[in-house]
Amino acid sequence: MSHASSFASEISQIIARFVALKEALGRKYAVEGAILRHLDAFLAATRSDLDAENFAAWCLTYEHLTSGVRRNWMRVVRNLCLYRRRTEPSCFVPDPSQFPPLHQPVRPHIFTEVEISRLLVAADRLQPGNRSPLHRENFRLALVLLYTTGMRRGELLRLTIGDYDPSEQTLLIRESKFHKSRILPLSYEGASELKRYLEVRRTRRLPLHADAPLLWNHYVNGGKAYTGVGFGHTVSSLLQDVGIHTAAGRLPRVHDFRHTFAVHALLRWYREGKDVQAKLPLLSTYMGHVSIVSTAYYLPFVEQLATPASDLFAQRCGAIVISDQANGGGL
Repeated sequence: MSHASSFASEISQIIARFVALKEALGRKYAVEGAILRHLDAFLAATRSDLDAENFAAWCLTYEHLTSGVRRNWMRVVRNLCLYRRRTEPSCFVPDPSQFPPLHQPVRPHIFTEVEISRLLVAADRLQPGNRSPLHRENFRLALVLLYTTGMRRGELLRLTIGDYDPSEQTLLIRESKFHKSRILPLSYEGASELKRYLEVRRTRRLPLHADAPLLWNHYVNGGKAYTGVGFGHTVSSLLQDVGIHTAAGRLPRVHDFRHTFAVHALLRWYREGKDVQAKLPLLSTYMGHVSIVSTAYYLPFVEQLATPASDLFAQRCGAIVISDQANGGGL
């Protein structure tokens, strides 16, 4: 499919070919395409080519956005310019050293087991409604799955009944981030919670066909899944009800359950004396990452990890360090 008609500036053909190339390589490129359409509309309105001056003027049109978002927009245009330079060596290419800084990473809140227990008690107090007859059951199951699998919010909300294999006690995560699918073996607690949940659905004669959303919440048209916003609002209400806040005084994010899963996995391995480095590829695969580098993002050196990691280092290497110091060794 040609993209030429989607663009109108002097470099419309170049943008169209670039977008078509990305899609041919398997990229959806919808977000990036929207950014390039924004650039194309700006250049079409000014009837100008993309040079340093016009690039700077275009950047001013989204100055209201956060620095990380602006940096990403500039990065997309720079990739376009690098593509253009293959056939036009003298064309303008933005200097990435002049881009805004990345966002300061948000320090994740690592939930304690006590906090998870309090959240489950709060979920048990939720009342059903006409539009959400399984309000209590849905959010108890959601909290258990988020905590015991570390799946992303979108992955959880897209699950259907058919994605659960009761004989293997696994969940199928279909084409999530980077178009990767994976099978998640559930813990005993997760499988038991899911079994109880499905029994409630069966008893109340609510939809259990393969395509029905796992977190089913609506009578109309056979039921539907929660939206990300609606789901997040209820989780925030539960957090507020039980008084769980981050060190900065804000409510934790749904995404913090994923961080908690990763940190708690390492804590279990440290306590069990496992070879954590050998286990990391398993954690990376389970979380749906392309490499351990991506998993490291979810493993901040928080206090919960510092103590067992230091203890393990002392146990395995302490004698070597002491011996080296006794012999006058140094840095």
